Amino acid sequence: MAETRILTAASCKLSARLFNMLAVATTLLAASLFGLGQLIADKKMAFLPMAMSLPPIMIWLAASIFVYASIAHHPDLTVRHYNKWAGYRYYAVVGTLTILSNDLAQLPTGWTGVWGLMLLALIPWALFDIWKAGKEDWRDITIEKEAH
Repeated sequence: MAETRILTAASCKLSARLFNMLAVATTLLAASLFGLGQLIADKKMAFLPMAMSLPPIMIWLAASIFVYASIAHHPDLTVRHYNKWAGYRYYAVVGTLTILSNDLAQLPTGWTGVWGLMLLALIPWALFDIWKAGKEDWRDITIEKEAH
């Protein structure tokens, strides 16, 4: 006897948007903490902005692996598509800036320029994908599992 389960259209839409929404939220939180650190730090605490801003990025980087993996085998191929590209984009931006950030911070814009580059490379594209996923024609999916 087969067990039937229904994935709602709303659930599929949320799954397609989830990685991007969390990436945007944590990136904006980290950038805001960096800005706050810039405002309250003095020369003796020059490390404060980075010390405040990196934990949300590091926590999301670790948690994103689980979010990505949980959606990677979703029954809806469109959900998988959005998840795949959100992951590619986030990991590419974070990985590239991990390698280049010390060199980029030597430019006149400093660490503010590094954070600006991250925001510019990640946020608009992720927001566009969130919007685009909202415009998709999502449908309920019926899944049948064999009962053991």
